[in-house]
Amino acid sequence: MAGVLVVTGASRGIGAATARLAAARGWRVVGSFLERRDAAEAVAEEIRAAGGEVEMVQADTSVEADVTRLFDTAEAHFGKVTGLVNNAGMNGGPASLVDLPVAELRRLIDINVIGPMLCAREAVRRMATDRGGPGGAIVNLGSVAAVRGSPGERVHYAASKGAVISLTIGLAQEVARNGIRVNAVSPGLTETEMNPADRLARLVPTVPIGRVAAPEEVARVILFLLSPEASYVLGINVTVSGGR
Repeated sequence: MAGVLVVTGASRGIGAATARLAAARGWRVVGSFLERRDAAEAVAEEIRAAGGEVEMVQADTSVEADVTRLFDTAEAHFGKVTGLVNNAGMNGGPASLVDLPVAELRRLIDINVIGPMLCAREAVRRMATDRGGPGGAIVNLGSVAAVRGSPGERVHYAASKGAVISLTIGLAQEVARNGIRVNAVSPGLTETEMNPADRLARLVPTVPIGRVAAPEEVARVILFLLSPEASYVLGINVTVSGGR
């Protein structure tokens, strides 16, 4: 058995693909969702039908009590958590920074920055060998937007993902000797609800490989970083962008 894995934002897109693939590879999966209970349960039913073990938990990952409850639920159902995929996030919609309402900006930072920090903190508290934990691995979801900047539509989103990559670099060094590996995966254009069809059509000519990614292609890289095959890999940001 691979271990117990928490996947945030597991009701759709890359999170759902990661939950499915992880369960297929023997992980016992606990996924979080914010609002889409029906979608989350559909993913869970698919996993169970294939013989996997999964639970779905409604949780706002920017709320400390919800994060604690998410991890408590994972341990109650399956035992000690040994993996975390920090996937939950939002893009805030296309807007120039100059026109962005402060309330929307604060919500994006709460979900995309505070959320991963709270989840990573909780995971470390439970995994760290110096605290009696079993060790484990954390994979944070960044974005190529962090280095491209996304001018004119998603500067705020790009900045939040830059913070996630910085979190990955620093935390990896901080907890490496406590049995925890921390890495990041930065997808490029991926076929999810966060990327409307018209945006994908407009930007796909800029992708050297000539197409967008399927969520499963990103999930496979995430699962590699969680696996023992990546035992000497930490603090890196793997770009999955088709060369863009």
